Amino acid sequence: MISCQEVISFLKYAANINILWKFIVQIKIPTMVGHPHVIDAIIMRDNSHPYVHGHSDRESERLHYQASKLAELLHDDTRYPPKSRVLEAACGVGAQTVILTQNSPGAEFMSVDISPESLAKAKDRVLREGITNATFRQADIYDLPFGSETFDHIFVCFLLEHLPDPLLALINLKWILRPKGTITVIEGDHGSALFYPDSSNAHRVIDCLVQLQRQTGGNALIGRELRHLLTDAGFMEVTVSPRQVYADQSRPESIEGVKNIFIAMVEGVREPAIKGGLVDIETWEKGIRDLYRTTEQDGSFCYTFFKAVGIKEGSK
Repeated sequence: MISCQEVISFLKYAANINILWKFIVQIKIPTMVGHPHVIDAIIMRDNSHPYVHGHSDRESERLHYQASKLAELLHDDTRYPPKSRVLEAACGVGAQTVILTQNSPGAEFMSVDISPESLAKAKDRVLREGITNATFRQADIYDLPFGSETFDHIFVCFLLEHLPDPLLALINLKWILRPKGTITVIEGDHGSALFYPDSSNAHRVIDCLVQLQRQTGGNALIGRELRHLLTDAGFMEVTVSPRQVYADQSRPESIEGVKNIFIAMVEGVREPAIKGGLVDIETWEKGIRDLYRTTEQDGSFCYTFFKAVGIKEGSK
């Protein structure tokens, strides 16, 4: 049963009156109709969820490269039973969709994203890969067009870091998940980046990305918070496993990954970081140069992703 507080929290971010209908009428909470905070909670909000990395072709290529290089580390243990219905929340350009569908060819995936441009790229990608068990639909994570207990499983990857209220998103996702269904959430944490040689300028440019994401309402350090977020959203038996990337010259494939995933991601915010006064050009250039230095000679780089799995309580 969804609590009154969860309903109120959701309504604060409702895009339109349909959310009120969904939560009060469909799940039949008559006491909420006269609840003193309901009217105050129904406010309009901006539905756009800014993506700090942008939607360029270069970013699309980076995402596909990232997904392929991290597939074994992040997704090898994510498999869904045949005939199960799986929601992929915020599929983006389809980078994870390809891996998910190939790992679970018997499952049926509904992949949603708020960006029509990203969805078009995702559809094109799965078409070229010959994938037939994925359907795409434009949708807002705060206003999903699905009824209660629609999906057997939910998959979320690199979404919560961009949201102003990740807890609210998880509560919404739990509502459309069937009892005993699972939710899998994967996020990075830029605060986990450790490297040698250490460099204050390198830390400075990474912090520019963290600050820019914070300015858009996101949290680039959210990986460390997954357990409490899933628990606070009401999921049971929450487990979190750190997935660490380590690179030095003895692991050339990992070195290339650091360059093409992490450093490329930081380089992508150069213009807004400098334009926004977060850093001057000289410091930026030094910081990027020092990040590349960690991939050379005696350098090393380490980063941690966090993968959480929770279960919705109840019986099928």
